[in-house]
Order: sequence, then structure tokens, then C-alpha cells
Amino acid sequence: MLTVTRLTLKPLLKDVSFSVENGEILTLMGESGSGKSTLFAWMVGALPAAFEASGELKLNEKRLDDLPTEKRQIGLLFQDALLFSHFSVGQNLLLALPASVSRAERRSQVETALDNAGLTGFYSRDPATLSGGQRARVALLRSLMAQPKALLLDEPFSGLDTTLRDSFRTFVFAEIRRLNIPAVLVTHDVADIPAGGRCLQLKSWI
Repeated sequence: MLTVTRLTLKPLLKDVSFSVENGEILTLMGESGSGKSTLFAWMVGALPAAFEASGELKLNEKRLDDLPTEKRQIGLLFQDALLFSHFSVGQNLLLALPASVSRAERRSQVETALDNAGLTGFYSRDPATLSGGQRARVALLRSLMAQPKALLLDEPFSGLDTTLRDSFRTFVFAEIRRLNIPAVLVTHDVADIPAGGRCLQLKSWI
């Protein structure tokens, strides 16, 4: 479970609280400037110096808000894939694997992940040759191969056309449920809200 308790982000948000169960996807919506991306920055430990924060962040009952980013085990998927252009698809994914994965297992884990995402044979592909949907899937795999205990989704579907958006959204939600990790989704499109999922409206207090 991922829990935010009585978070105040000056000057944007005041007294925000929510909990997300394992395998659940909570949607956050709000006007531009309401603090959604800043909330994510606080959750991953990258809050800009212009903001002041108070509140608690817990993951599986462990408090995280006083830990550095690398120890929080929270993945973040952006709208843009942000793949390293000078690395192959497989090399982009290798970078995400924890150091605990042995050298002998690393490539096989990447190949298996690509197979499961419908990207068999893409290990050596140049990211520049990928379609928008393929880049999005690789970006998601990179986030998941870091073995996060929770996942934040910052408008990851908004840059895709309707057909790709629907199929990629289905793929993302299925992966979150398969891994049984809590996820928080920021979007401006009500069609992105999972069926039966909860939605929290954020309102800036300035």
C-alpha cells in the first residue's frame, strides 16, 4: 500500500491524503498548475527548492519522505519515453536492472520482458526506428525492470493517437495488476481512468 498523509506543498497544495492498495490505480485529475506533477516530484524525492513540504509518505508501512530518491523504490513513467538515443533498446533496459541481477541473467531478463511486451527481436534496435507505441512500451518496461514497489504515471498516454492509447493503456494497467503494486496516474482525460477506479480531484489553494 502507498499512503500520503496530510501533505501540504506550499504554495500549491494543502492537507492532501490518500492511500492506494497493491494492484490498484488511483487517478489524480486537476487543472494545469494544480500541483499534480509537483506532488509526484515530492513523492520521488525531487521536489524543487521553490517549494516547502510537510506530510508523510509511506510504502508498505515504511516511511519514505525522509529517504533519498534511490532508496524509495518508486518508479516514474513520463509522457515522453526519454530513451537514450545512443543505446539500443536492450541497452536502455539493461540500465534499469538492479545491481543484484547477475551478469549472466541480465540479457535473458531483458529479452523475456521484450517478448512479453510483444517486442521480440527488438534488443538491438535503434530507439530512433521505433513507433510511438513501441517507444512507450519500452519506456514502461524500463520503469518496471527497476523492480519498483510503486509506480507513478505522469500523463503517459497523452502523446499517443487513439488506437495506440487504448492498447498501451490496457497493457500498462495489466502489468500493474500482474505485479500487484500500487500506482498513481495523472491525466486530463477521463477515458484514462480504469474501470471502477477511484479518482481524486486536486485543487490548488493559491
